[in-house]
Amino acid sequence: MERIKIKLPEHFAFAASIAIRVTDLNYGGHVGNDGFLTLVHEARQQYLVHHGLTEMGFEGASLIITDAVIEFKRELNYGDNIKIHVVANGFEKYGFDIFYKIEIIKSNETILAGKAKTGLFCYDYANKKLVPVPEKAKEKLNTGL
Repeated sequence: MERIKIKLPEHFAFAASIAIRVTDLNYGGHVGNDGFLTLVHEARQQYLVHHGLTEMGFEGASLIITDAVIEFKRELNYGDNIKIHVVANGFEKYGFDIFYKIEIIKSNETILAGKAKTGLFCYDYANKKLVPVPEKAKEKLNTGL
C-alpha cells in the first residue's frame, strides 16, 4: 500500500500551544483523524489571527479548503501538551498550502506526533468563484520567514 509522505518546509513562522482535552478524544481513547483536523483548524485560525487575518476576512477574500492530508506518527492522548508549528507556502494565483508540524511537548523531549497540509483557495462566497490571492495577505503571511 502506498503511503503519503509530507515534506515539511524547513522554517515555520508560528506555533500554537494546545492541551488535549477529553472532548478531543474518540472512542479509542485518543485523538482520531477528525480530531487531528480540528486541532489543525485551531492552529490555522491562531496563525491567521496572529497575522491580522481570518478565513472569512482575508484582505478582501475568504478561504476555502481544497484538500487536507495528515501523516500520523504518534497517538495524542488526554492531557498531552502539543505545539503545532504553522507556515504558509507554495503560493500560486488562486491559492496556497499551509503546513503543520504537530509535536508532543514533554519536560525532557519533543516527540513528532504528525504532519499535515491543507490546500486553500481564495474564494468569493457572494459570487461563488475563485479570486486571486490578495497581495497584502500574502505579504502578511510571508512576514518572519
